Amino acid sequence: MRDVTLLGSTGSIGTQALDLLGPRRADYRVRGLAAGGSNTSLLAEQILDFSPEVVALARPSAVQDLQLALYAAAKQRGWAKGELKLPKILAGPDAITELAAGGTDLVLNAITGAAGLSATLAALDTKATLALANKESLVIGGRLVTEAAGPDQLVPVDSEHSALAQALRSGGHGEVDKLVLTASGGPFRGRTRAELAQVTPQQAMAHPTWDMGRVITINSASMVNKALEVLEAHLLFDVDLADIEVVVHPQSIVHSMVQFVDGSTIAQCSPPDMRLPIGLALSWPQRLPGASAPIDWSQAASWTFEPLDAETFTAVDLIRRCGAAGGTAPAVFNAANEVAVDAFCEGAIGFTDIVDTVERVVEDHLRPRGPRSSGPISDADVGSSLVGDPELDLASVLAADRWARRRATALTTKTGSESVGPGEEGTDLR
Repeated sequence: MRDVTLLGSTGSIGTQALDLLGPRRADYRVRGLAAGGSNTSLLAEQILDFSPEVVALARPSAVQDLQLALYAAAKQRGWAKGELKLPKILAGPDAITELAAGGTDLVLNAITGAAGLSATLAALDTKATLALANKESLVIGGRLVTEAAGPDQLVPVDSEHSALAQALRSGGHGEVDKLVLTASGGPFRGRTRAELAQVTPQQAMAHPTWDMGRVITINSASMVNKALEVLEAHLLFDVDLADIEVVVHPQSIVHSMVQFVDGSTIAQCSPPDMRLPIGLALSWPQRLPGASAPIDWSQAASWTFEPLDAETFTAVDLIRRCGAAGGTAPAVFNAANEVAVDAFCEGAIGFTDIVDTVERVVEDHLRPRGPRSSGPISDADVGSSLVGDPELDLASVLAADRWARRRATALTTKTGSESVGPGEEGTDLR
């Protein structure tokens, strides 16, 4: 019996993980569930289905909503009075991290965004296996995460990194020539930068392959998601950034490849179904029988590959620059992007302004600073300067995250500005 704690249970990854765990109760027990609190009706159904001991809510105001939803769902199921046993409920900004630190065999972190870092570090500290779907916590935490993880403790859930982990079983680390990350190309494959200037959030949300949440879907359209995956692969597998290539594969059947020094390339192939990498992470290093349907080889099919258009989709080159700088630079990239995605979805900036904003904030962060004047450092200044890998700690990552959000907010709310190009001047928060 393996105890599982699931962070982000009401999201896409979380619901699919529970779909896999439901028929396998003899092997897995759901000890804890965590969610933001925006879908208490679904969370209530999950609690009744799996009877977790502890539930964590990021929003304290959602506790009463959850309790009411639980009673309503139990009544609808015809449960008798007193049959419903409420789990222990944790609430507040630190509740999910507290749940992750509670001790279990496996923690699946499916939270979206930088908010997952503290929970990632807390789970690793307990020595639990961490199935990581929250790529942002690895990207912004960098060596804080990799150094906290023991051998085989960190298992990727992203389909691309799961594919790489499987293909890497075919050879030793010294035999790897390069990693090849595949990308579907998103809804705007083949378009020029000029053609992307006027696209709408609705168009950006129309991903041709995957059904994902808003941030990840927009990131896929801008190729920011693939940029984050490049850095994630570098950190997970200790392969140089220069030896990680991105190719566009619209069919999304080949999920990634490893090229070895003898010229051999090993690819992991399967239909685009996240249940396969989720199931593999839950059962790693074994495979979970029946996690997803295999390829139907009786049907004719064509798979195509093409190079990434780096002139139109500049995020991958920008993340390479951040990865080379290390330290707090990736945290600034990620935070600025999260703000810019929100601004785009709210109509404040255009689609191409998303990565332009990120680039401007990164440039500000990497710009050499002169000596500071004596006296206290203002709140607006904290986090503005790059902190390198040797000095990196959680406080500096969080400070850089806060500064980048303030800076990106200033750039995306400039009065009278229709776009935020990398060369524009804006309000300086340093």
